[in-house]
Amino acid sequence: MEEKKAAAKYEHLILSDLQYEPPMSPDFREIYRRFAKRVLWIDGDLVPGAFQMNVSWYCKVPEKDPIFAQHRHAAAEIIGFFGSDPEDPHELHGEIRVELDGEEHTITRSSLIFLPPELPHAIRILRVDRPIFHFSVVTEERYNGSAYR
Repeated sequence: MEEKKAAAKYEHLILSDLQYEPPMSPDFREIYRRFAKRVLWIDGDLVPGAFQMNVSWYCKVPEKDPIFAQHRHAAAEIIGFFGSDPEDPHELHGEIRVELDGEEHTITRSSLIFLPPELPHAIRILRVDRPIFHFSVVTEERYNGSAYR
């Protein structure tokens, strides 16, 4: 008789496959699929106690502009954009417009952006010459989908 392997105590804390798509309209989901590839998503629904994090590759400019409408979060957020050139990892090989409470910033280098709670922000992807690695971390258990319209 074959022995059953005991479940690992912390295995549920490791996510290696995309198990969930964030709340978004079917139209936005289809647009997103055409310009980006979501790699992983984690939140308190998937792993109790976890905060929300999204990881994606941006592969081209989306057809809808601005793709991520102005929104805010009750908790702090960190957003990252990273170029995919190992010879020049600071070069984004693209252009992202970030609006912070009406103030526009153009990102052309790998960057981390800290957003204090309640700071209105929006993102526009203007140019993608090479895939751009993107992540966002919101220190709440769930993302309400307010940017995904």
